Amino acid sequence: MDTFNKIFEEIKQDPMNQAFTQANIDPLYSVSKEVRLLIIGQAPGIRAQETRLFWNDPSGDRLRDWLNISRATFYDSKEIGVLPMDFYYPGKGKSGDLPPRKEFAAKWHPRLLALMPKIELILLVGSYATHTYLDLKSTVKLTDIVRNYEHYLPTYFPIIHPSPRNQIWMKKNPWFEIEVIPILQKETARILS
Repeated sequence: MDTFNKIFEEIKQDPMNQAFTQANIDPLYSVSKEVRLLIIGQAPGIRAQETRLFWNDPSGDRLRDWLNISRATFYDSKEIGVLPMDFYYPGKGKSGDLPPRKEFAAKWHPRLLALMPKIELILLVGSYATHTYLDLKSTVKLTDIVRNYEHYLPTYFPIIHPSPRNQIWMKKNPWFEIEVIPILQKETARILS
């Protein structure tokens, strides 16, 4: 039978992750059997990987603001889980970080999800998580998905990535902070109450 520790060790020993394991870099995610709100994002950034603390950057600060929770609650609550599409920093690309490895989530997420029976809501952060979990073609615009977030409730809540790079998007789409964020905060408060 799978356990969290067994899977963690298997991830470290997987040949696809050997370069990280040999460099003493552990997979970065946070799950428990008590998780009620699961956050699925892209992959750890370089700062997260170096500090061993996911969402430990301006994107994380904004995400916590959107959820209306403190840093302490975010990191200390066993009811909040973080399961990125890849558990390792993928490297730097031409315009930001490289995407998560495509086969990674398909290999590890189902086994970890099976150990979290109390999940009430899965927050899909950004394009990679959203398109994968909602089984949508990459041609479907994230803006349209987020605008129609209600169609994916009560299981999923898709949002844009809270990266400072999305500042222009937020200025062009003020409805997101006016209409969507209050609902996200209400759902988060309900789940964590």
